[in-house]
Amino acid sequence: MRRPAVAGGFYEAEKDRLEAQLKECFAGVVRAEKEREVKRERAGVLGAVVPHAGYFYSGSVAAAVYAKLPNTETETTYTFVILGPNHHGLGSPVAVSTETWVTPLGEVEVDRAFVDALPKRIIDLDETAHKYEHSVEVQLPFLQFLFGKKFQFVPVCVGLSDEETVREVGEDLAEAVETVAEFSENKKIVVVASSDFTHYEPDRVAREKDKYVIEAVTELDVPKFYKRVYERNVTACGVGPIAAMLHAAKKLGATTGELVKYATSGDATGDKSNVVGYGGVVIFK
Repeated sequence: MRRPAVAGGFYEAEKDRLEAQLKECFAGVVRAEKEREVKRERAGVLGAVVPHAGYFYSGSVAAAVYAKLPNTETETTYTFVILGPNHHGLGSPVAVSTETWVTPLGEVEVDRAFVDALPKRIIDLDETAHKYEHSVEVQLPFLQFLFGKKFQFVPVCVGLSDEETVREVGEDLAEAVETVAEFSENKKIVVVASSDFTHYEPDRVAREKDKYVIEAVTELDVPKFYKRVYERNVTACGVGPIAAMLHAAKKLGATTGELVKYATSGDATGDKSNVVGYGGVVIFK
Protein backbone atom coordinates (compact mmCIF):
# COMPACT_ATOMS: atom_id res chain seq x y z
CA MET A 1 0.00 0.00 0.00
CA ARG A 2 1.46 3.35 -1.05
CA ARG A 3 0.56 5.95 1.58
CA PRO A 4 0.32 9.66 0.70
CA ALA A 5 3.60 11.56 0.98
CA VAL A 6 2.37 15.15 0.63
CA ALA A 7 -1.17 15.20 2.07
CA GLY A 8 -1.36 18.14 4.45
CA GLY A 9 1.27 19.96 2.40
CA PHE A 10 0.39 20.15 -1.26
CA TYR A 11 -3.29 19.48 -0.55
CA GLU A 12 -5.60 19.05 2.43
CA ALA A 13 -5.13 15.89 4.49
CA GLU A 14 -8.73 15.52 5.70
CA LYS A 15 -11.41 14.21 3.34
CA ASP A 16 -14.00 16.95 3.92
CA ARG A 17 -11.45 19.74 3.65
CA LEU A 18 -9.91 18.18 0.53
CA GLU A 19 -13.31 17.88 -1.16
CA ALA A 20 -13.97 21.54 -0.38
CA GLN A 21 -10.56 22.46 -1.76
CA LEU A 22 -11.24 20.55 -4.98
CA LYS A 23 -14.66 22.18 -5.38
CA GLU A 24 -12.91 25.53 -5.18
CA CYS A 25 -10.39 24.45 -7.83
CA PHE A 26 -13.21 23.43 -10.18
CA ALA A 27 -15.33 26.52 -9.54
CA GLY A 28 -15.99 28.20 -12.87
CA VAL A 29 -14.69 25.38 -15.06
CA VAL A 30 -17.25 22.58 -14.63
CA ARG A 31 -19.98 24.53 -16.45
CA ALA A 32 -17.66 25.27 -19.35
CA GLU A 33 -16.75 21.59 -19.47
CA LYS A 34 -20.39 20.57 -19.87
CA GLU A 35 -20.86 22.96 -22.76
CA ARG A 36 -18.06 21.19 -24.63
CA GLU A 37 -19.20 17.59 -24.06
CA VAL A 38 -20.12 16.79 -27.66
CA LYS A 39 -17.01 18.39 -29.12
CA ARG A 40 -14.76 16.69 -26.57
CA GLU A 41 -16.25 13.24 -27.05
CA ARG A 42 -15.92 13.58 -30.82
CA ALA A 43 -12.32 14.72 -30.71
CA GLY A 44 -11.09 12.18 -28.18
CA VAL A 45 -8.55 13.06 -25.49
CA LEU A 46 -5.33 11.05 -25.75
CA GLY A 47 -2.98 13.00 -23.50
CA ALA A 48 -2.49 16.00 -21.27
CA VAL A 49 0.01 18.13 -19.40
CA VAL A 50 -1.02 19.00 -15.85
CA PRO A 51 0.90 20.93 -13.14
CA HIS A 52 1.79 19.35 -9.80
CA ALA A 53 2.32 22.24 -7.39
CA GLY A 54 0.27 22.83 -4.26
CA TYR A 55 -3.41 23.24 -5.04
CA PHE A 56 -3.36 26.85 -3.82
CA TYR A 57 -0.94 27.67 -6.63
CA SER A 58 -1.83 25.41 -9.55
CA GLY A 59 -5.12 23.72 -8.64
CA SER A 60 -7.24 25.85 -10.97
CA VAL A 61 -4.99 25.01 -13.94
CA ALA A 62 -5.13 21.29 -13.15
CA ALA A 63 -8.92 21.44 -12.76
CA ALA A 64 -9.28 23.18 -16.14
CA VAL A 65 -7.48 20.25 -17.79
CA TYR A 66 -9.36 17.52 -15.96
CA ALA A 67 -12.67 19.20 -16.79
CA LYS A 68 -11.85 18.47 -20.45
CA LEU A 69 -11.86 14.72 -19.91
CA PRO A 70 -14.73 12.59 -21.24
CA ASN A 71 -17.77 12.40 -18.99
CA THR A 72 -18.36 9.39 -16.74
CA GLU A 73 -21.99 8.67 -17.67
CA THR A 74 -21.09 5.78 -19.98
CA GLU A 75 -20.11 2.14 -19.73
CA THR A 76 -16.52 3.11 -20.43
CA THR A 77 -13.82 2.37 -17.87
CA TYR A 78 -10.84 4.69 -17.59
CA THR A 79 -7.14 4.24 -17.04
CA PHE A 80 -4.88 7.25 -16.58
CA VAL A 81 -1.20 6.64 -17.21
CA ILE A 82 0.45 9.38 -15.14
CA LEU A 83 4.07 10.22 -15.92
CA GLY A 84 5.86 12.30 -13.32
CA PRO A 85 9.47 13.46 -12.89
CA ASN A 86 11.62 11.97 -10.17
CA HIS A 87 12.43 14.94 -7.93
CA HIS A 88 14.25 12.83 -5.33
CA GLY A 89 16.40 10.70 -7.62
CA LEU A 90 15.48 7.47 -5.83
CA GLY A 91 14.95 4.09 -7.44
CA SER A 92 15.10 3.04 -11.07
CA PRO A 93 15.48 5.73 -13.75
CA VAL A 94 12.06 4.84 -15.23
CA ALA A 95 9.81 3.08 -12.75
CA VAL A 96 6.23 1.85 -12.60
CA SER A 97 4.39 1.06 -9.36
CA THR A 98 1.81 -1.69 -8.88
CA GLU A 99 0.82 -0.98 -5.28
CA THR A 100 -2.60 0.36 -4.35
CA TRP A 101 -2.28 4.09 -3.65
CA VAL A 102 -4.14 5.88 -0.88
CA THR A 103 -5.27 9.51 -0.62
CA PRO A 104 -7.64 11.14 1.87
CA LEU A 105 -10.43 10.32 -0.62
CA GLY A 106 -9.74 6.59 -0.55
CA GLU A 107 -7.82 3.90 -2.40
CA VAL A 108 -6.90 3.89 -6.09
CA GLU A 109 -6.00 0.66 -7.85
CA VAL A 110 -3.26 0.32 -10.43
CA ASP A 111 -4.32 -1.17 -13.77
CA ARG A 112 -2.33 -4.39 -13.52
CA ALA A 113 -3.42 -5.52 -16.98
CA PHE A 114 -1.79 -2.43 -18.45
CA VAL A 115 1.39 -2.94 -16.42
CA ASP A 116 1.51 -6.57 -17.57
CA ALA A 117 1.18 -5.37 -21.17
CA LEU A 118 4.19 -3.07 -20.91
CA PRO A 119 7.13 -4.43 -22.96
CA LYS A 120 9.45 -3.80 -19.95
CA ARG A 121 12.29 -2.77 -22.25
CA ILE A 122 13.03 0.38 -20.29
CA ILE A 123 10.31 0.71 -17.64
CA ASP A 124 11.18 -1.17 -14.45
CA LEU A 125 8.87 -2.29 -11.66
CA ASP A 126 10.16 -0.31 -8.67
CA GLU A 127 8.22 1.11 -5.73
CA THR A 128 11.18 3.01 -4.27
CA ALA A 129 11.05 5.71 -6.94
CA HIS A 130 7.45 6.52 -5.95
CA LYS A 131 7.75 6.49 -2.17
CA TYR A 132 8.26 10.23 -1.64
CA GLU A 133 7.48 11.60 -5.10
CA HIS A 134 4.59 14.08 -5.27
CA SER A 135 4.20 14.63 -9.01
CA VAL A 136 1.92 11.63 -9.55
CA GLU A 137 0.25 11.66 -6.15
CA VAL A 138 -1.21 15.17 -6.43
CA GLN A 139 -3.11 14.19 -9.59
CA LEU A 140 -5.14 11.43 -7.94
CA PRO A 141 -7.57 13.52 -5.84
CA PHE A 142 -8.66 15.39 -9.00
CA LEU A 143 -9.49 12.09 -10.68
CA GLN A 144 -11.19 10.72 -7.57
CA PHE A 145 -13.28 13.89 -7.33
CA LEU A 146 -14.48 13.51 -10.94
CA PHE A 147 -14.56 9.75 -11.43
CA GLY A 148 -15.04 8.28 -7.95
CA LYS A 149 -13.99 4.63 -8.21
CA LYS A 150 -14.63 4.40 -11.97
CA PHE A 151 -10.99 4.55 -12.93
CA GLN A 152 -7.59 2.92 -12.47
CA PHE A 153 -4.20 4.43 -13.05
CA VAL A 154 -0.62 3.57 -13.93
CA PRO A 155 2.05 5.62 -12.10
CA VAL A 156 5.34 6.00 -13.96
CA CYS A 157 8.25 7.94 -12.46
CA VAL A 158 10.57 9.25 -15.18
CA GLY A 159 13.99 10.19 -13.85
CA LEU A 160 15.63 10.68 -17.26
CA SER A 161 14.83 13.34 -19.83
CA ASP A 162 17.16 12.59 -22.76
CA GLU A 163 15.42 12.33 -26.10
CA GLU A 164 16.27 8.68 -26.78
CA THR A 165 15.00 7.45 -23.40
CA VAL A 166 11.70 9.31 -23.53
CA ARG A 167 11.06 8.17 -27.09
CA GLU A 168 11.43 4.57 -25.92
CA VAL A 169 9.14 5.20 -22.94
CA GLY A 170 6.51 6.73 -25.22
CA GLU A 171 6.72 3.84 -27.67
CA ASP A 172 6.40 1.28 -24.87
CA LEU A 173 3.34 3.07 -23.49
CA ALA A 174 1.70 3.25 -26.91
CA GLU A 175 2.36 -0.45 -27.47
CA ALA A 176 0.73 -1.29 -24.14
CA VAL A 177 -2.29 0.90 -24.96
CA GLU A 178 -2.76 -0.92 -28.26
CA THR A 179 -2.37 -4.33 -26.60
CA VAL A 180 -4.91 -3.54 -23.88
CA ALA A 181 -7.34 -2.09 -26.44
CA GLU A 182 -7.44 -5.42 -28.26
CA PHE A 183 -9.04 -7.05 -25.23
CA SER A 184 -10.99 -4.14 -23.71
CA GLU A 185 -13.35 -2.43 -26.12
CA ASN A 186 -14.83 -0.11 -23.48
CA LYS A 187 -11.58 1.05 -21.90
CA LYS A 188 -10.41 4.65 -22.39
CA ILE A 189 -6.72 5.32 -21.71
CA VAL A 190 -5.30 8.84 -21.29
CA VAL A 191 -1.58 9.57 -20.85
CA VAL A 192 -0.96 12.45 -18.44
CA ALA A 193 2.38 14.25 -18.09
CA SER A 194 2.77 15.89 -14.70
CA SER A 195 4.96 18.98 -14.96
CA ASP A 196 5.38 22.58 -13.91
CA PHE A 197 7.14 24.97 -16.27
CA THR A 198 9.55 27.84 -15.58
CA HIS A 199 10.80 28.01 -11.98
CA TYR A 200 11.71 31.12 -9.97
CA GLU A 201 11.91 33.88 -12.55
CA PRO A 202 9.98 37.15 -12.90
CA ASP A 203 6.39 36.69 -14.04
CA ARG A 204 6.93 38.37 -17.43
CA VAL A 205 9.99 36.21 -18.18
CA ALA A 206 8.24 33.01 -17.12
CA ARG A 207 5.24 33.72 -19.32
CA GLU A 208 7.39 34.47 -22.37
CA LYS A 209 9.53 31.36 -21.95
CA ASP A 210 6.60 29.07 -21.23
CA LYS A 211 4.53 30.36 -24.16
CA TYR A 212 7.48 29.57 -26.42
CA VAL A 213 7.81 25.92 -25.34
CA ILE A 214 4.08 25.25 -24.87
CA GLU A 215 3.52 26.22 -28.49
CA ALA A 216 5.74 23.29 -29.51
CA VAL A 217 3.78 20.98 -27.19
CA THR A 218 0.44 21.95 -28.76
CA GLU A 219 1.98 21.34 -32.19
CA LEU A 220 3.05 17.84 -31.02
CA ASP A 221 6.57 18.67 -32.21
CA VAL A 222 8.98 16.90 -29.86
CA PRO A 223 12.24 18.06 -31.53
CA LYS A 224 11.00 21.67 -31.48
CA PHE A 225 9.99 21.25 -27.84
CA TYR A 226 13.52 20.16 -26.86
CA LYS A 227 15.13 22.85 -29.03
CA ARG A 228 13.07 25.59 -27.39
CA VAL A 229 13.66 24.26 -23.87
CA TYR A 230 17.42 24.39 -24.47
CA GLU A 231 17.33 27.73 -26.34
CA ARG A 232 15.62 29.58 -23.50
CA ASN A 233 16.91 27.41 -20.63
CA VAL A 234 13.36 26.66 -19.58
CA THR A 235 13.40 25.00 -16.15
CA ALA A 236 10.37 22.77 -16.60
CA CYS A 237 10.75 19.81 -14.25
CA GLY A 238 8.79 17.38 -16.43
CA VAL A 239 10.54 17.67 -19.79
CA GLY A 240 10.91 13.88 -19.93
CA PRO A 241 7.28 13.10 -19.02
CA ILE A 242 5.96 15.70 -21.48
CA ALA A 243 8.05 14.36 -24.37
CA ALA A 244 7.21 10.74 -23.55
CA MET A 245 3.50 11.60 -23.47
CA LEU A 246 3.77 13.31 -26.85
CA HIS A 247 5.55 10.32 -28.40
CA ALA A 248 2.85 7.97 -27.07
CA ALA A 249 -0.03 10.21 -28.12
CA LYS A 250 1.33 10.68 -31.64
CA LYS A 251 1.71 6.92 -32.13
CA LEU A 252 -1.91 6.57 -31.01
CA GLY A 253 -3.16 9.06 -33.57
CA ALA A 254 -2.96 12.46 -31.89
CA THR A 255 -3.31 15.37 -34.30
CA THR A 256 -3.52 18.55 -32.24
CA GLY A 257 -3.04 20.10 -28.82
CA GLU A 258 -4.74 22.93 -26.97
CA LEU A 259 -3.50 25.17 -24.18
CA VAL A 260 -6.44 25.09 -21.76
CA LYS A 261 -5.10 27.45 -19.11
CA TYR A 262 -1.87 29.09 -18.03
CA ALA A 263 -1.07 30.79 -14.74
CA THR A 264 1.86 31.51 -12.48
CA SER A 265 2.25 31.32 -8.73
CA GLY A 266 2.16 35.12 -8.80
CA ASP A 267 -1.52 34.97 -9.75
CA ALA A 268 -2.18 33.27 -6.40
CA THR A 269 0.23 35.17 -4.17
CA GLY A 270 0.36 38.58 -5.85
CA ASP A 271 4.17 38.45 -5.87
CA LYS A 272 5.28 38.66 -9.51
CA SER A 273 9.00 38.97 -8.82
CA ASN A 274 9.83 35.27 -8.54
CA VAL A 275 7.24 32.81 -9.86
CA VAL A 276 6.64 29.28 -11.11
CA GLY A 277 4.69 28.77 -14.33
CA TYR A 278 1.82 26.30 -14.74
CA GLY A 279 0.48 25.24 -18.13
CA GLY A 280 -2.49 22.95 -18.71
CA VAL A 281 -2.54 21.28 -22.15
CA VAL A 282 -4.87 18.70 -23.70
CA ILE A 283 -3.87 16.50 -26.66
CA PHE A 284 -6.66 15.40 -29.01
CA LYS A 285 -7.02 12.71 -31.65
